[in-house]
Amino acid sequence: MPARRIRRFVLGATLVTAAATLPAGPVHAESPVPDRFTHQTPNWQSCNDKVLDKAGAQCASVVVPLDYANPGGRTLTLGISRVTATDPERRRGILLTNPGGPGGQGLRMPANYLTNLSPDVRAEYDIIGMDPRGIGRSDKVNCTIPVPTILFSAGFDLLGFARDSTVAAGLASACVATDPEKLRFITTRNTARDMDVIRSVLGEQKINFFGASYGTYLGAVYTQLFGDRVDRMVLDSPIDPDRYYIGLYQDMGPINEWALDDWATWAARHDDLYHFGTTPEQVRAWVEDLIRRSAGHEIYGSGFLVDEHTIPMILVALLPNPQFNPNLAEILTMVASGVAGGPIDMDALQSRIFSVVPLDASAMAAIMCGDKAAPRDPGWYYKNVEATRASQPVFGAFANNITACAFWPDPVEPPTEIGNDTPVLLLANVHDTRTAYAEGLALHAKMPQSRLVTLADTRIHASFRDDLSPCVNDTVNTYLATGVRPAADLTCEPDFNWFPK
Repeated sequence: MPARRIRRFVLGATLVTAAATLPAGPVHAESPVPDRFTHQTPNWQSCNDKVLDKAGAQCASVVVPLDYANPGGRTLTLGISRVTATDPERRRGILLTNPGGPGGQGLRMPANYLTNLSPDVRAEYDIIGMDPRGIGRSDKVNCTIPVPTILFSAGFDLLGFARDSTVAAGLASACVATDPEKLRFITTRNTARDMDVIRSVLGEQKINFFGASYGTYLGAVYTQLFGDRVDRMVLDSPIDPDRYYIGLYQDMGPINEWALDDWATWAARHDDLYHFGTTPEQVRAWVEDLIRRSAGHEIYGSGFLVDEHTIPMILVALLPNPQFNPNLAEILTMVASGVAGGPIDMDALQSRIFSVVPLDASAMAAIMCGDKAAPRDPGWYYKNVEATRASQPVFGAFANNITACAFWPDPVEPPTEIGNDTPVLLLANVHDTRTAYAEGLALHAKMPQSRLVTLADTRIHASFRDDLSPCVNDTVNTYLATGVRPAADLTCEPDFNWFPK
């Protein structure tokens, strides 16, 4: 179908949003932040969170401007957490952290990462977590979105794509309508500025930082805005700033097709349990058939829809970690039962899925769409979907699909161009299903003083994990404790005992 007819068809099905009605905000250079923000005294108290309290963490709040170009206007209150250095005499500063997303809550990250950090690192740093602006305890945005994600697969035809376009436009409208002024300043650049306020409030001249996945983009933006305030920085599963975020998703298509085949090889070895097939080819065919059968046999319950638009997203959620292999197999068994008209516990299904992807859909939309303008023409997305169907039969329709960002107001600032000599440590994985390996290579080239640690032979997202690779963990801990990075780029192998049989 010609692109012009696609545009008419899709736009006729979509809702009117605020994308064209709100003017772009001002573009401004960095300017000093008033003392009333940078000289706050945090009031550390119990976090009232079982994970943080068990780790001995304390929590506080920090007030920041909503718009740093107008610091006399509205403010936001950020939630931060702290696990203090175990040896005050050796303490050298703070290690600020971000778990990724966008949309991930970071308050618990100091507790979740403690087992990965060496005694020397624990002795030297206060580990700081934060819920980025608009997330969790940091003045959470609420788009009244009735779906758990803004990402869908486009289905099999133009009608399916039109449905997703309608949903995307509705999500954008719901988000913008709630608090348009606040929403438009929930961006990565502003979160980087928030990080610098937190640095100042905690009395530090420089920050140390560990960011994973989206957190690598946040860290890279910080280096560009405040490079002279960076001490040691680790970026795990890097994003290419030029590909963020549309290109990032497009890059996920091919690697997830590979990952599905890798999982199918494992599932075929366990045909006695799951009965998907005795060869990887049979397992993949079973999965593709399940997606086709779900069209017209949707399952709905507890506010969650399972169909040809969402099953590929379930795969995307579970494929980044081979330790989720059994969970994914059990989820697909549940889905197959429901598609066939059998019983299915939707609450249990959602629990299995969202325990591994705890993202806030509202914040994810605000950050992604507020960071970089997306193409407005629905025909552009549909053309890309159709072009990838043959080579990416499961994931091409997701990786190239339209999102709410196509209907979003123009960003208040242009995206940050990354290119600097900050000497960071990058961790990238050859078979990363979320941030393709090429993304890490691209960031490495944009930051030529960085060192790249490549984890080989592993289908995993984020390399710094308990027991996954002693080589990776030793490199990270040595760098954080001593400042010494590898003399040259390094390739690490995993501990293959870590993988499920």
